[in-house]
Amino acid sequence: MGIIFGKKKQVSRITQQDKAILQLKQQRDKLKQYQKRIELSLASDRELAKKLLNKGQKERAKLLLRKKRFQESVLQKTDNQLDNLERLTHDIEFAQVEVQVVNGLKQGNEALKKINETLNIEDIEKILDETREGVEKQEEINALLSEGLTEEDEAAVEDELADIISQSLPSVPIGKPEPDLEDMEVPESPVREKAKRREKPIALEA
Repeated sequence: MGIIFGKKKQVSRITQQDKAILQLKQQRDKLKQYQKRIELSLASDRELAKKLLNKGQKERAKLLLRKKRFQESVLQKTDNQLDNLERLTHDIEFAQVEVQVVNGLKQGNEALKKINETLNIEDIEKILDETREGVEKQEEINALLSEGLTEEDEAAVEDELADIISQSLPSVPIGKPEPDLEDMEVPESPVREKAKRREKPIALEA
């Protein structure tokens, strides 16, 4: 025997307020259509009354104008009803907006409460105290180290620091190296070369 699972009924997002607004707008549209029919009838009744007067049918023309007058009063009433419908529709829509704002504020307050619950004041104060104690302890250590060193020690520290910095920097040659004069061949002057030529023996003719 198979088990029959019923389908879950989907929750409609349309509220009663939405249905009420829809009905009001439908009634408004029907009233506007009714007004158009009355306006067309008023125009035709006036033309028909003119024709009846031209034919000498005064009483029928008067009766038609009475009907026209009654329809004008009905048209005025429909205008008032339209105003009421528009006002009521606006009030309902504005009330929906207010409900959404209130719900948003409610959700925001609940989220803020949850955040505040995770933040314990005692834990925050403990963390701040530990941080303050650590800073004070470090300041005491620095003060003790400063008092234990003399001016000569401070100068030695500065010299050692400068030496470390200079060693860490790449060495850059200041100028070109001077050439070795002993290994270089210096050309003799022209005067000395002529003197050497004179010192050579001259062969005598036989």
